[in-house]
Amino acid sequence: RQPLSLCVVGERLCSTEEATAGSGTYTRHGFIFSSLAGCLERKNEDNELPVVSVVRDSESQLLPNVGAVVTCKVCSINSRFAKVHILYVGSTPLKSTFRGTIRREDIRATEKDKVEVYKSFRPSDIVLAKVISLGDAQSNYLLSTAENELGVVVARSEAGVQMVPISWCEMQCPRTHTKEFRKVARVQPQFLQT
Repeated sequence: RQPLSLCVVGERLCSTEEATAGSGTYTRHGFIFSSLAGCLERKNEDNELPVVSVVRDSESQLLPNVGAVVTCKVCSINSRFAKVHILYVGSTPLKSTFRGTIRREDIRATEKDKVEVYKSFRPSDIVLAKVISLGDAQSNYLLSTAENELGVVVARSEAGVQMVPISWCEMQCPRTHTKEFRKVARVQPQFLQT
């Protein structure tokens, strides 16, 4: 192992011909960039290209990787996408939140052109989503809820009561019996947390 050097988000580390991208990095246009601020690590495997990773200081920070299922909270919505804060990767809480975006076309697998963001999510909803592309210094993680298991898992009604899912596209307030549209997740037991 070489001595560690510090790098910042979005910093160009080396070309993809010199090394392989490890955790905490992403590749673009033949170069490896840092996707977080931390210490640069270069590990040499047998006769192969060294693996370049960026780790957070003493305790390395878990990062959302492509394909990971994440739990996030909706911050804001508009007609094209929902902005979220990623809180968990799998069942592990993150030390710092990451921003994510769920685009309209990534909400459902079918009838994508008919999807309306405000009928899928509302601010403060808790959503299970899958990471489909990594963010960089300027943008967010791109997330998808296009599988049945993904979507809203916790939502509060106007009355402030936790709503109950009644179908794949509706939740109901147990107090007022008002129904609201949501992209409801069919939650698998391993993702259920109290």
